[in-house]
Amino acid sequence: MSELAPSLPPESIDAGTNSSDAPVRIVGLVKSFGRQKVLKGVTLSFPRGKTSVVLGPSGCGKSVMLKHLVGLLRPDKGQVIYEGERIDTLSERRLGPIRRQFGFLFQQGALFDSFDVYGNIAFPLRELEGDRPYDEEARVRRVLRLVGLESAIHKLPSELSGGQQKRIALARAVVLEPKVLLYDEPTTGLDPIRSDVINELIIKLKQELRVTSIVVTHDLVSAFKVADYMVMFHEGNVVLKGEPELFRRSTDPIVSRFLRGEASEEELRAIREVTSSNRDAARVPGVLP
Repeated sequence: MSELAPSLPPESIDAGTNSSDAPVRIVGLVKSFGRQKVLKGVTLSFPRGKTSVVLGPSGCGKSVMLKHLVGLLRPDKGQVIYEGERIDTLSERRLGPIRRQFGFLFQQGALFDSFDVYGNIAFPLRELEGDRPYDEEARVRRVLRLVGLESAIHKLPSELSGGQQKRIALARAVVLEPKVLLYDEPTTGLDPIRSDVINELIIKLKQELRVTSIVVTHDLVSAFKVADYMVMFHEGNVVLKGEPELFRRSTDPIVSRFLRGEASEEELRAIREVTSSNRDAARVPGVLP
């Protein structure tokens, strides 16, 4: 199923109903930081058990949207809905159990430098209150096997490569057995081979853990490899959403230019319109051009 944006208005969705095919939804989301409006009324549904990739240039609101899904940011207007329940108005105490249904891979991994791999992965387990009806070490080793790094269990983050650190952070993200996995620029800072390892893990975890995955990225190779569904952000709005093939066929200039990696004429104008007077003003006296 594919559909063109603009986003639907908030009143067009019954936010109180539980959508069985979309566990996570946002409705009319608006967010500003000072005078900068980052999200401008975004409405989206993320298909259950699928990998949704959110594309767009830097600063278009992708990561801001992602942080709203787990209450790290609160909207100025609009709603965030998880399994039919509005969660953006919940207190921190009531958000806790819902946040545990989400695994979050942060852009830089966010490992604790002073903890070894075991301690980093066990940390979310130790934060849980009440009885723990599981073997902690068995749980840690299981998720390490999922990412292919059980042998690194007693190493410190400083002893690992950038790609290995991302994989350890991913193991930590799934140790509580979440239903939804959020990835914020998962391949940033990695070479193409290490990036492909992360892509393969995104696919593997979706299949083996049967999670709903939401991936924010501007890595097009990664996006088209892992995506079942795609969304394109531009200046705080959704300009296109649907299956990857819809994006390949799109004639929308914003979408096609992004996929080709081409800057707009407006963005290039300041570079191209260099007059002779500009060049003269930049010359150092006594130095030949």
